[in-house]
Amino acid sequence: MRRNRIIRITLLSGYALFIVLSWVLGFEPGKEVSQNFATFAIDMLKIVPCAFILIGLFEIWINKETVERHLGEESGLMGYLWAVLLAGTTVGGVYIAFPVAYALHSKGAKLGVIFTYIGTSAICRIPMAVFESSFLGIQFTIIRLLVSPPLVIITSKILGDYLTKRNYKLKQPS
Repeated sequence: MRRNRIIRITLLSGYALFIVLSWVLGFEPGKEVSQNFATFAIDMLKIVPCAFILIGLFEIWINKETVERHLGEESGLMGYLWAVLLAGTTVGGVYIAFPVAYALHSKGAKLGVIFTYIGTSAICRIPMAVFESSFLGIQFTIIRLLVSPPLVIITSKILGDYLTKRNYKLKQPS
C-alpha cells in the first residue's frame, strides 16, 4: 500500500514539475496540456458534484426491490431496455456512468444489465445523438442507434452470463 502511494506522489509531482517547467520555459505542448487539464477539471467540477448528489438520492429513495424487479435477474429483455433508456439520459459520460453502475449493482441489478448501461451510456446519449446528427446527418445517427444498442446488449448478456457462471463478485471499496 505504501509503495502505491509513493508511486502516485511521484507521478503527480512529475506532472506538476512538467507543467511548471513548460510555463517557465515556454514549451507550448506542455502549456496546452495544462490548459486542457484545467478545462477538463472545471467541466468535471460542474457535473460531478450534482451527479453524486443524485446518486446519493437514488441510494436513499429507490427501493432495492424496485431495481431488482426492473433490472435484476428476473427482468429479462426489459432490464436491458430499461438500461438503454437510463443510459440515454445520463449526463456527463462514462465518468458519471461508472458510479451510477455501482449504485445499480449495489441495489441488485444483474451484471449484463450493468454492462449494457455502461456501454450504451458511452454511445447512446441523447445530447450526443443530436450533436452527431447535425454533423453527420440524421440517417447516419438513426442507423448507428439501430445497430449499436443491440450489439451492446448481446455482448453484455454474454459477458454477464459468463461472469455469473464463474461466480464473479465486485470488490468492495476499501
